[in-house]
Amino acid sequence: MPKASATDAAIQAAIDGELRLLEAEVRASPELVAEFLDSDFVEFGASGRRWDAQSILAVMGPDNSTPESPIVATEISGVLLAPGIVHLTYVSEHDGRRARRSSLWRLTDAGWRVYFHQGTLID
Repeated sequence: MPKASATDAAIQAAIDGELRLLEAEVRASPELVAEFLDSDFVEFGASGRRWDAQSILAVMGPDNSTPESPIVATEISGVLLAPGIVHLTYVSEHDGRRARRSSLWRLTDAGWRVYFHQGTLID
């Protein structure tokens, strides 16, 4: 089997991080979520709300979560935009609600971190 290229490895690292952020175990822990967020993180949620790292972490955790069905991601693809910058797109589905998602991941001294995320609801 051929060795993965640096581009493939960067894209896979971003995909792995994105999928971890969708896991209920991670979403229930502000500490775990914080491991994936860039200090300059910004999200435009499917609700239209603007989030930053502090506001996302404030609503994460077992006290603010309810048992939920899994978030399913499909159509995941990634592109290396520049060294250390990966753009991911995918479709998420959760409790019948679907959204197109876009994330920018950047490589930091601490590893790959999500810098920007946007969700747009779809039928």
